[in-house]
Amino acid sequence: MKKDHFKILIVDDEQEYREVLHLILKSKGFKTDMVSGADEAMEALAKNSYQLVLSDLIMKGKSGIELLEEIKETYPEQEVIIFTGYGSVKNAVDAIRKGAFSYFIKSHDPEELLMEINKLMRVEELKQENAILKEQQSPVEFLLTTQSEALRKIIKIAEKAAGSNINILILGESGVGKEVFARYIHQCSKRAHKGFVPVNCHAFSESLLESELFGHEKGAFTGALETRQGRFEAAEDGTLFLDEIGETSLSTQVKLLRSLENKRIERLGSNRIIDVDFRLICATNRNLKEMILQGEFREDLFYRISTIAIEIPPLRKRKEDLPQLIDFFLEKSCADLKKDVARIDDDVMRFLLKYDYPGNVRELKNLIERLVVLSDGGVITKEDMPELSNIPIIEGDSGELKTLKEIRAEAEKKHIMKALDHCEDNLTQTAEKLGISRRQLFNKMTEYEMK
Repeated sequence: MKKDHFKILIVDDEQEYREVLHLILKSKGFKTDMVSGADEAMEALAKNSYQLVLSDLIMKGKSGIELLEEIKETYPEQEVIIFTGYGSVKNAVDAIRKGAFSYFIKSHDPEELLMEINKLMRVEELKQENAILKEQQSPVEFLLTTQSEALRKIIKIAEKAAGSNINILILGESGVGKEVFARYIHQCSKRAHKGFVPVNCHAFSESLLESELFGHEKGAFTGALETRQGRFEAAEDGTLFLDEIGETSLSTQVKLLRSLENKRIERLGSNRIIDVDFRLICATNRNLKEMILQGEFREDLFYRISTIAIEIPPLRKRKEDLPQLIDFFLEKSCADLKKDVARIDDDVMRFLLKYDYPGNVRELKNLIERLVVLSDGGVITKEDMPELSNIPIIEGDSGELKTLKEIRAEAEKKHIMKALDHCEDNLTQTAEKLGISRRQLFNKMTEYEMK
C-alpha cells in the first residue's frame, strides 16, 4: 500500500504534540488529519476512511482507552495505536487487550512509532494478498501463442494498453476468453505484483452486486452480520475486472460512474468516504452502443470504461488455432483427470476441426474434457462423442462436412423466405409471425443477402 493512500487520524488534546506528529508523518509521505478529542474522532471516522487512528491515552473528556472501545464497537476493523507520556506495562497490556495494534511512549524515539506504522502497513498488505489468493482459484488456461494474424494484432494492442492506467473494455462473444485477456493485461502492467480481482456482474442481483463491489457495514441490511470489504477495496493497487458489465442496472451504473470518476466509495450502510486506487478492465458480450440507443446503458459510463476497446474474434474465425488448442486442452484434461489418451479417431478429429463452436474456447475446453472422461483404452472414438451420433452433418458438394452454422443459416433463410411469402412480403407481419422484432428481421435479411 502506498503511503499517500495510508491515511492517519491523530487524536490529542495537546495541540503542540499533535502538530509535531503531523509534521513527522507528513515528512514520511503519510496523509494525516488532526482532532483534539474522542467525540471529534468519531465524527471524523463517520465521514472518512482511515487506515490508522493514532490516539493519546490521557485526554480531557473521554480517554484514549474509551475511544478505543468505542471505535472497536462501531468499526471493528479499524486499527488503533495508543500513545502516552505516562507509560506503564499495565496501560500497554490494557490497550492491546482491548484491540489496539500497539502502544507508543511519547518520550521514545519517533522512529519506533514509524516502525510500528510500517509493520501495520505490511499486515494490511498481507491481508489483501491472502484475500485475493483465495479468489483466484483457477490459473489462466489459454495459449497466448496463435496462428491468427487478427488475434496477434489484438494481443499487441493489449500489451501496449497494459503499460498505462487507462480503462479498457474487452468485447467478444461468450466463451472467447475475455477474462484470460484481462488477466494477461494485468500481468503485463505495473500492477502485476498486486491482485487481479474479477467480478461477474451477471452472477448477482442488483442489491447483491452493489454489496459485492462497495462492501457493507454490519447491519446494513438483513443478513449483514459483519462488516465486509468490497471488491473496489480488495483491488487496491491492482486490477478490478468487471465481467458482463452490460448486465448492470441503470441505478448501479450511476453509482459505478460516480465511483470511477472520483476514485472514492462508500460501503453500504455507511457515509464514510474510502479512497480507492485500481486499474479497471470491463468486458461484455453485448452491443453496448445499441443498448445506449435503447436507454439500457449510460452513454457517459460507456465512454468512461472504454478509453481503449479490444474485440476478441470468435473461435470460428480463427480455426487455424484449433489444432494447438485441442492438444493443449487434451493434455491438460488428461493431467487433471489422471487418464491417458494416446489417440483421437479421424472422424472425431475431423468433427473437432470443422465444428463452429458457438460457445467458443469454453465449449472446446468442456468438450475435450468430456471426451477424455468417456474414453476407454486410451482412444477417443466416435461413440464417445454425442455430437457425432446425434447431430446431422450434411456433406457439401466438395465432399467436405458443412458446419453447423452453415446448416442453421440455410434452414433459417429458407424459413424466413417461407414466412415472407406467407405474409406477402409485409415485414411487420413477418416479424410478428417469427417472434422477432422488425429490426432483427431486417438484420437477418441483410446477413443472408435477401432482397
